[in-house]
Formats: sequence, C-alpha cells, structure tokens
Amino acid sequence: MATEATGGLNPVEAFAMVGVAGVAAQWLAWRFRLPAIVLMLAAGLILGPVTGIFVPSRDIGSLVQPMISLAVAVILFEGGLTLSFKKLADARPAVRRLVYVGAPLGWLFSTLALAYGAGLSWESSIVFGGIMIVTGPTVIAPLLRQARLHTRPAQILQWEAIVNDPIGALAAVLAVGLVTVAYSDLPVSSALGHFGLGIGFAFACGLAGGWMIVSAFRRGWVPEYMKVPLLFVSVLAVFAVSDSILHESGLLAVTVMGLFIANADLPSYHELHRFKEHATILLVSGVFILLAASVKFETLAQLNWWRAGLFVVLVIGVARPLTVLISLIGTNLTWNEKLLIAMTGPRGVVLVAVSGVFAERLVAIGIEDGGLIAPLAFVLVLATVVLHGFTLAPVARRLGLTSGEKPGLLIVGGSLFATGLAKALENADVNVLVTDANRDRLRTARAAGVPVFDGDILGEAAEHNVEFIAFSAILAASDNDAYNTLVATDLGPEFGRDSIWQVARHKEDRARYALPSQLGGQPITGNRTLAQYLELLAGGWIFRTTRLTEEYTLQDWRAAREGAIPLVVVQDGQLRFVDDAEKLDGKAGMRIVSLMPPEVAEKIRQENEAQTEMKDKARQIAREEAEAAREAQEAETGGGQGGGAPGDGRDDPDLVRNTGEA
Repeated sequence: MATEATGGLNPVEAFAMVGVAGVAAQWLAWRFRLPAIVLMLAAGLILGPVTGIFVPSRDIGSLVQPMISLAVAVILFEGGLTLSFKKLADARPAVRRLVYVGAPLGWLFSTLALAYGAGLSWESSIVFGGIMIVTGPTVIAPLLRQARLHTRPAQILQWEAIVNDPIGALAAVLAVGLVTVAYSDLPVSSALGHFGLGIGFAFACGLAGGWMIVSAFRRGWVPEYMKVPLLFVSVLAVFAVSDSILHESGLLAVTVMGLFIANADLPSYHELHRFKEHATILLVSGVFILLAASVKFETLAQLNWWRAGLFVVLVIGVARPLTVLISLIGTNLTWNEKLLIAMTGPRGVVLVAVSGVFAERLVAIGIEDGGLIAPLAFVLVLATVVLHGFTLAPVARRLGLTSGEKPGLLIVGGSLFATGLAKALENADVNVLVTDANRDRLRTARAAGVPVFDGDILGEAAEHNVEFIAFSAILAASDNDAYNTLVATDLGPEFGRDSIWQVARHKEDRARYALPSQLGGQPITGNRTLAQYLELLAGGWIFRTTRLTEEYTLQDWRAAREGAIPLVVVQDGQLRFVDDAEKLDGKAGMRIVSLMPPEVAEKIRQENEAQTEMKDKARQIAREEAEAAREAQEAETGGGQGGGAPGDGRDDPDLVRNTGEA
C-alpha cells in the first residue's frame, strides 16, 4: 500500500482512507448509539499520530489546508441554510434570549476562560472564544434523542445549537479579521479600511450568490436534478471570490449566502436542505479525520495540562452556566429546566474544523500560541461529548425532565382503529399520541382518554407542540393514502425508515398503482388498508394486549388465539410492528398487541369471567382460612391477641393461571 517515494500513502489511497474511516465511524456511532465525533476523533488519531499509517502533510501535502478550508465553507453554508429568521421570530422567548444575550455573554466568558484558564494571549482568546459560541447541532441531536428529554428543554437546546452555529463562525471570522489588521504592517486607517472593504465585499458576495440561486430556482432556469450540484459549485465559487479579497472572509460570504437562501421561502428548500445529509456528512467526516490525523504529539505536549484542565472546568462549570442562567432571567422556564440547559453544552465538529483553520491563520501572522487552539478544541470537544453523553440522561431523570424509558408511537390519523390500537398499546406501557388535522376525527380518541394533537403533523405548529423525541416510531394510518405516503417519506430521514410504518394503500398490489420503494413506510401484518381494519372492527374484532411468560409461550398464544392478527410487539423498551406473522419470535416478557376475531373475543371474555370467579373464590377461601386460624389462636390463648395473618388476597397459583391477557 505504501509508496516507495514517500513511505506513505499515495493521494488516491489517502482520499479513500479518509472517506472509509469517516463514514465507518459515523455508521458505528449510529449502530451502537455513541457520539460520532468521539469515534471520528479516535479513528483519526489511530490512523495518524498513533500508527503513522496516514499523515496528511506527507500523503496529501499542500492540498490539506485548501481541502479543509473548502470543506469548512460548505459546512458553514449548511449552518446558514438551517437558520430561518421566521422560525427564530416564532421560537420560544428562551431561544431568542440565548441568541441575543447568550451569544455575546458566551463569547465574553469563553474568552476570559481561555485567557485566565488556558493562559492564551488575548488575541487567540478572542478568536477562539468566538468559535466557542457554537454548541454543536450534530452532537446535541443524538444526545437529546437518547436522553428522551421533555419537549421544552429539548427544543431550546436544539434550536440554540442550530442558530448559534453560524453566529459563532461569524464572530470568529470578524475576530480573526480584526487581529489580522492589528498585526499588519499597514497604517491603522488603511488596515481598517481594507478590513471593512473585505467584510463588505464578503456580504455582497454572499447576498449576490444567494440572490442568483433564488432567482434561478424560482424562474425555473435550473432543472431539479441540477439544483444541488449547482448549489455546491456556487458555494465554492462565492468562497473563492470573497477569499481572494480578504483571507477567511469567504467563510463569512458563504454563511451569508446560506442565510439568504434559508429565508427566501423556496418551494425546493427541503430538497436543498438534504444537501446536509449527503455532501455535508461526507465533508464533516473528512475534515475531522484530516484534523485528528494531523495532530502531533509534540503539539499536544506543548499544552500545560493543568491549565488545559482548568480551562475545561471553567467552560463547563462556570462560563456555560453563567451564560445560560443570566440569559434566561425573566423567562417562564422552571428552575430545573434552566439548570439542565445550563449544564448541557457539548461542542462539535464545527468548533474543531473552524479552530483548525483559524489556528493556522494566527500562527501565520505571528501569534505563536495560536497553534494551541486546535489541540485545546480537541480536548474541549472530547471532554464535553463524553461528559454529556454519559450524564445527560441520568441528570435529566434526576431533575424530572425525561419522558421515561417507555417506547413511544405517534399515530397519524384519527379513527376507531387508531383509538383502539392506542388503548391497547397503553396497556403495553407505550407512550402514544394520535394526530389529525381534522379535530372532529379525534373525538373518539379524546373520549377514550388518549393523548391527541389537533393539527398537521408536518406543520410548524407540530415542531413546537409535539414531543417528537418521546416517540421512537410512527404509524401513518389516516384515510388519505397520499398523505400517509407523504408523512412516511418526509419523516423517514429524521426517524429512520426502519421506524416508519404505514397501512396499505388502496390498490397498491396492482402494478399500475405501485410506488417506488423509497416512498412511504413499511407495511404491517397482512398489508391491509385502513378501510379493511375498520371493517374488521365493525364485525366485532377487538384489540387485545397479551404478555408472554415462561409458562404462557408464543405457541400457547397461537393455539389459544387462532385467527388473531398480531400487529405490534413490545419488549425491552423497544416497539416494532409485525410485518410477517409467521416469522414472529416470542420471548418471555414480550407484549403482543393483536386484533382478535369475534369468536376468540367471546372465548377471552368467558375465560376472564372464569378467572375472575376463581380469583374471588381463592380470596374467599383465604379469608375463611385466615378467620378460622385467628379464632383457633384466640381459643388457645383464651381470647388474647393472636398473631394470625389476614388473607393477602393473592391469587392461588393452583387455582388461577395467569396468561397475561389484558
């Protein structure tokens, strides 16, 4: 694999190594529910300074810095693309306070922690402090889903990360520009003029690039299949043009471009935002592997470790809590919510990527300790991700701000089928929410005491009022096949397609009406339509929840419930729909939610009555025996106080057999 000329990898092998290592780290993180950034850090360090298999400066050479700069430009553009001012205006007051008040305070406190904790110069502290405003949206989202936080603190943390991501980059760009001016040989007035011209030109480039993209897309000048490629090359072009006037201003330009497009209300905005799910994931992986592999132990050795530790403690224990608690003064959040938000501030990929770029810039203009920014960023990211990854869930539980360990199902479409399934799942200890845009269709669910949401699940109101984090799966079961397919397709990327289910579409078994496999959700048992399920219910079929035990196995259930349709199984905190009843594998503790035919339902009713009668008999016998024992003891003691135990009312195992039926 190694080349004779360099003793390392050739560029093709190096690029392949970066891609495979980055994507593999992200996949492993998803598979084992670990923070991806930690695995990418480990992969880069193992490939680079630990084993020497991949050394970017040796194997790629002078291309390393331009590649990182371009990748960071795309990452920051994507950050700007997520920031809609309309959504920010509609966001909770707490989010606005964390942006308007928290960002400047965070910059100030982070700068002080760097200067007095890490011992950096004020120039390096101001630049790095600006970058530290970001809290890492790519890191916070999986942590929130894993911790199952309540809606309000989860949304505040996620929105803060999304909004402050581009703001932190802008602050760092402005800071490094001012530091560059201060260290230039030009007169102050000329240097400031050049800096102002560069910033103005960067804004102009970003606005012009965004306006041209928006105009071209709105007028239909670009076909759908070319929109993402055109967007990609436009970002690179805007970055290059702006950077040619003022170094690093290209990052400002692409962020402004992303902000402009995000607020243009384009019909194809969601397709453009998928940009993140493709190019950005690859670039984040690549940048992180490159930066981690470029770390030198000699540079890490330059860190004063007690100062680095003090810096981390000050950021996590002082700067973050002060920033949040001061910003949230006067809001309607509870003290526990404020405390949880104050204790949660993981840093992510953007912090490491941007700090790596600016560290090189600071060293180039003569600020020697600027080189310590990158290793400090690694230390901070590793400390915060590991700390919050292991403590967020237990701390949230202690504060009473989690949705518990229950699995959750969101049912789209109000009907008798949805209500019956929801009540049966509640018996299986599952959080359920039934949603419908038509309030009248939710009457049966409300009457049955099932939680409901009146509104479109794809609308903005749902983003602020539905606790999506509490639900691990979705069933699209409205009476509109097209809407079911839209819901399943739109929410698939967020929840994972293996967690999206859908009742069968009318005539979908005919080739003329079949849809591509990437549209819609997974089928459930029997692949029936909603109308067919409602016909079964009208014919007397009922929902039942059965718990399997060591004595009452799946085979017993099949024998006793012939003709039943198993729909959902719940075990070990996991919920899944049954797609093939023949392949169902049951274990003790599993709960099966099924539809029972009328004759089986009558049999169950009779069995339950018989069991109830037997239980009553057992209790009566126990009471009589207890009374007889008490009287006998009183007779022996001459009417004194006896020690007879009253009947405890427990079922006699010889008289009653518990099948777990509910």
